Amino acid sequence: MKFSRTLAFLLLVLAVYWSYKSLMPSYKGDLNAEPTSFSTDRALTHVKELSKEPHAVGFAGHANVRSYIVAELQKMGLEVTLQEGYTAGDWASLSKATSILTRIEGSGEGKALLLLSHYDSSPHSSLGASDAGSCVATILEGIRAFLAENKTPKNDIIILISDAEELGLNGADLFVNKHPWAKEVGLVLNFEARGSGGPSYMLIETNQGNGGLIKGFSEANPKFPVANSLAYSIYKMLPNDTDLTVFREDGDIQGFNFAFIDDHYDYHTVLDNYDRLDKNSLAHQGSYLMPLLNYFGNANLDDLRSIEDYIYFNLPYFKLVSYPFKWIWPMFTIAVLVFIILLILGLKKGQLGLKGMLQGFIPLLLALIINGLIGYFSWTAITWWYPEFDDMLHGFTYNGHLYILSFAMLSLAVCFWFYHKFRKISLSELLIAPIVIWLLISGLVASYLPGASFFIIPVFGLLVAFMVIINQKEPNAFLLLFLALPAIFIYSPFIKMFPVGLGLKMMISATIFTTLLYILVLPFWGQFKNKNRFAYLALFLFFVFSISSHINSEFTAEHPKPSSLLYVYDADNDNALWATYDKQLIEWNNQFLKDSLEISKSEAFKTLASKYGSGFTYTSEAPKKGIAAPWIDMVKDTVMGENRILELCITPKRNVNRLDIYTNPIKLNAAKANGIALPDDFLRERGKRLLTHYISNNDYTELELSFPKDSVLELTFYESSNDLLSNPDFTVPKRPETSIPMPFVLNDAILVTKTLRFE
Repeated sequence: MKFSRTLAFLLLVLAVYWSYKSLMPSYKGDLNAEPTSFSTDRALTHVKELSKEPHAVGFAGHANVRSYIVAELQKMGLEVTLQEGYTAGDWASLSKATSILTRIEGSGEGKALLLLSHYDSSPHSSLGASDAGSCVATILEGIRAFLAENKTPKNDIIILISDAEELGLNGADLFVNKHPWAKEVGLVLNFEARGSGGPSYMLIETNQGNGGLIKGFSEANPKFPVANSLAYSIYKMLPNDTDLTVFREDGDIQGFNFAFIDDHYDYHTVLDNYDRLDKNSLAHQGSYLMPLLNYFGNANLDDLRSIEDYIYFNLPYFKLVSYPFKWIWPMFTIAVLVFIILLILGLKKGQLGLKGMLQGFIPLLLALIINGLIGYFSWTAITWWYPEFDDMLHGFTYNGHLYILSFAMLSLAVCFWFYHKFRKISLSELLIAPIVIWLLISGLVASYLPGASFFIIPVFGLLVAFMVIINQKEPNAFLLLFLALPAIFIYSPFIKMFPVGLGLKMMISATIFTTLLYILVLPFWGQFKNKNRFAYLALFLFFVFSISSHINSEFTAEHPKPSSLLYVYDADNDNALWATYDKQLIEWNNQFLKDSLEISKSEAFKTLASKYGSGFTYTSEAPKKGIAAPWIDMVKDTVMGENRILELCITPKRNVNRLDIYTNPIKLNAAKANGIALPDDFLRERGKRLLTHYISNNDYTELELSFPKDSVLELTFYESSNDLLSNPDFTVPKRPETSIPMPFVLNDAILVTKTLRFE
């Protein structure tokens, strides 16, 4: 019996491992694969070419990457066109996008299938190997393999490699709202990346129900689907920002997103390079594309419209499991009725007592509270011990996976310890609290987050295990393990997924999910009398992973620290400053800022928008270098009725990459930039920021404003170039190997500010 329990325990550990391992394919060299097969190695050759240099809009490498993609499509015999034009999107991020378009003609007259990704990288240092070179490579290799079959699809297949996605979804906006092909699109497959590794998650964009999409996806039968309707429900509540969002919002065109999000620390940095791309992740993208391309290339895309929503989640072997929303409450009701029946049966058989059942809530609630507090304060504790981690704006450190393991082990130790202390309560009585808690969770998500209603599935396994325990003195350990498998396969990946996707600030999700998973497996753990041994083992592993995370906490050439430095010239006051966003300076930028004082939060320079609201942390006096301010020409200044109309043309006098324009808090009736009207919703809610122009070819910016004639308008211009380290007027040394440019903020830049007032 003891051997059986030990073997079952080892199988449980294997099941946890398999819950992660089964999510994605394993890369195998396939350079010589059949021409009609998707080859990861052949896709990798594209990634290498696409990630040789930063290629954000306006950067030298941008045109090189575009030329490469066009040439590769033309090699396949496809006719390529470019769509170019200014757009500002919903966020007043103006740029001239140049998107790449081609088309495979189908035999039918139905809607077209569109394959989508973007080729621009994030400004200014990202090499874009994963985001989105890997995705472009997936499409290039997938189309090559598809064409090698010499089969004509029923539907036209449009390939759109968009531009300026990183700036404001501008290329997608240009296509959806200006290109005639947009009206022919019935479905979009969009490939993205938000890190350099991990499984690729499927997310849906639709204005209707997801039933038709889920049915089609299941019939296409990709081998490694990783998707669940909880993520879909959360995604719908967030301000989504992929190219596919533009298709849904502006064109009422639905589709699928496929994106891998692990190794988040590489995202938008110079570390997003060819060598750090997880080949398994690239293979996973290919495993989605080929079956979906073949299926939806021949399906009736009008039939995908649906008013019905489906619950769905992935399981090993079963792939994608789905059922309609209308099953939610019947399944919940059945679970409650089964619990009531088993409760009555347990009371009649003398297996349950009121005192024992009530006491069974104590270890569960204590474990939830303590583990919740551990998770909630974990990031605070980590950054207190390692304050330099605050400069990793992603919120996910290089040793982040070790931290997740550490806190998951600590949570397990807490669970084992409390349940050992309450071991005198019978297992059947201890199980009442987990069942009640999980039924309560299931009822709440059914009401408020219905996409998570698959949470009820493992509860049925727990109920069956409860039935076995109240009817058998020595239940079979393998049977109890089998009944726990749905919980293990569904929830184990969640322990990692949420802190990886949302940052280590969400470690509480890992500690809470660990606790909730533990109580679902409690019937199995109940077979072990000395659960304190497992507590000691989990605590030992906590220390092992914590020590390992400490050993790996140093910044190195492989794990470099983000750093920042700017030269800021105030043209109005004719003075200059060195500035940084770093909270912990390194020797490289400290040499310019060693005489500075830390800026208080109230004084922080927060005018320029950044993803995480970061402001300057330190500034110090800098020598004046005679940096030329932009030429601002008054084109028109007139009053029409109650409004004043102002037109300006801002022309760079040096090579620049970006122009940000801010105003005092004033109502603007209308605003245009280079002939593009800024959205009314943006103008109402914009705060002080008016416009960011990501400049190509050192182009000018034409600004037209309408505002009440009695108002006083103040415009502040922030013109920047990302050439601080290469500009001959400066002698800023190269960064050390142990540091990289900080992402998400203006960096390595020469910034000139100028203010105009119109009374």
